Amino acid sequence: MFRGVVALGLAGLVFAGAVARAAPPPVEAYGKLPAVDLMSLSPSGGRFAFVGVDGATRSLAVANIDNSPLIAAPTGDAKMTGIDWAGDDHVLFSSSATITLGPQYTAATDELSSVTVIDLKAHRNFIVFSKLSNVIHAVFGVYGVAQIDGRWFGYFGGLTMARAGDGFVLRNNFADLYKVDLDTGAAQIVANGSVNTDGWLVGPTGEIIARSTYFESSGEWQVWTGGATGKMLASGHSDFGGVSLSRGRTAETILIARPTADGSVTYQELPLTGAPAVDVPDNDTIGDRFFDPTSGLWLGFASKGDRPEPKMFDPGVAAKFRGARKAFSDQTVEFKSWSADLNAMIVFTSGGDDSGTYWLVNIAAGKADPLGSAYPTVTADDVGPIRMVDWKAADGLELHGVLSLPPGRIAKTLPLVVMPHGGPEARDYPVFDWWAQAFASRGYAVFQPNFRGSSDYGTDFRNAGFGQWGRKMQTDISDGVAELARQGIIDPKRACIVGASYGGYAALAGVTVQNGLYRCAVSVAGVSHPSEMIEDAESGGGANSTERYWRAFMGAGNRAETGLISISPVKRADHADAPILLIHGQDDSVVPLDQSREMERALRQAGKPVELVVLPTADHWFLHEDMRVAMVTRSVAFVEKYNPPDPAPVQASSATSAPTP
Repeated sequence: MFRGVVALGLAGLVFAGAVARAAPPPVEAYGKLPAVDLMSLSPSGGRFAFVGVDGATRSLAVANIDNSPLIAAPTGDAKMTGIDWAGDDHVLFSSSATITLGPQYTAATDELSSVTVIDLKAHRNFIVFSKLSNVIHAVFGVYGVAQIDGRWFGYFGGLTMARAGDGFVLRNNFADLYKVDLDTGAAQIVANGSVNTDGWLVGPTGEIIARSTYFESSGEWQVWTGGATGKMLASGHSDFGGVSLSRGRTAETILIARPTADGSVTYQELPLTGAPAVDVPDNDTIGDRFFDPTSGLWLGFASKGDRPEPKMFDPGVAAKFRGARKAFSDQTVEFKSWSADLNAMIVFTSGGDDSGTYWLVNIAAGKADPLGSAYPTVTADDVGPIRMVDWKAADGLELHGVLSLPPGRIAKTLPLVVMPHGGPEARDYPVFDWWAQAFASRGYAVFQPNFRGSSDYGTDFRNAGFGQWGRKMQTDISDGVAELARQGIIDPKRACIVGASYGGYAALAGVTVQNGLYRCAVSVAGVSHPSEMIEDAESGGGANSTERYWRAFMGAGNRAETGLISISPVKRADHADAPILLIHGQDDSVVPLDQSREMERALRQAGKPVELVVLPTADHWFLHEDMRVAMVTRSVAFVEKYNPPDPAPVQASSATSAPTP
């Protein structure tokens, strides 16, 4: 049995205890990036790395498990996205940056990734490909690490340049596979890519186990053994993309997520001998997959569901994960990383009264120690109750969503913020959501509906969203609002709709395609003109998986513009029946800024109330803290203006300790 221990903390850098609070934190506290993030344990379990905040400085940090620090380096403007290990002495920090493309490209900007390698033994670092003049200084795929003759190497996709006169030009618009020495930064091509190469699978000793191809025009995919040569193991057709590759449960198999013609995914293990593929049991329940940090072999997975649970193949491994999970019975638990012997794990908890906490679980000692709080200024008393809600759509489809309630208030006739998720093939879980809780802290009930088309509910449910943008996907949301009103939880006359990306589209559609439901709408990086998203996807030349995906979900058919007029907010601007706030990042590489600019023009021409806020360095994900804070504060202030909350009751709160099972 595990016990909670209120101890640890890294020199005061990442963990802050709860304090008494009579008023909620300022809205800005919810918009800040997590005070500690991306925690990752080394294979031996002796070290951990993370991104943390020291005062006002955001830093990359590595520490020994006894909390003695090894490094702390400011990140500057880098947008950190991931942490990996190669042994115990090399840490790989992934980040992204928005770059402006030249006039020869169809998109104005793109988000490119890079990897910084830190050698803890030699006390030096470098950026992958930065020492090479003939490779673009960005990473196009990370394919693992390997130890060869005592040295560590990383495998990355790189765009190769060719010499032209006194300089270099791009040789191809696809990546080759490079082997990079993690001590020196020296690199060499180990496999040439092609326009159809989708990825590689590299083993723990550097061998190329398999590769995959995907033909964008036809939708055909294939899996092959080895690099440039080898035999075909599997093939098929998928309109929406190719195959993911990883190691199977044994060294003689690989695991593929096999897409099918109807859009479903079947997990199969492919014997490298070429023997027939074997379907994986419990295929429909597989969520995140877990792998051995040294061998890369598949250990198990997190089950799909509102609170994912670990399902491991080996009974001994299952017992360790099960024991770690039991330490946090009331929270949603994410397993972030684990040592090779599985005796140490880093988990992240959220939900209940937890705004997000990283824990070090020691299996042998039977204890869980807090390593850091993601939102240390949002204490237990500041977290509003979070639960799942169920309802039926008008056509009888069973639906589910998340309801976050304002802390310290009775759940009766509350003002409402409806917050549909992005994707649209995604879903919301009953966890601490910083944007939802920002609204809840001001006195709003926040409803996050998992409408048809959402992920995690099976292929049939996802496919039920095809053709339903602005149609049943939209009425699923308003049907959920009606159910909350029927239960007396919310006042349906005091509702606004707020969302980002696809959620931004749903917010706009809620006051243009639909009417009479919401007092205001906030669209963050939202789609206003769906047919233009299809045109943007087609502009690269020829049919492709992105274009086919948009057509399927939007129900565009072959004539996107005429087929989508009735569900296009920009075409229905004159029907807008509530004030609209548009927020968009200048650096958005997913939904073009023109989607919001065009919507603003259409609304102004129709004489409708609208505000447009362009955030100068914001990307689609708001990975810069100042941009995220600006987005949250502007969106909350707009809703408070047009849908004021009830006066806040004043109540005391008390300090809390770590959970004890």
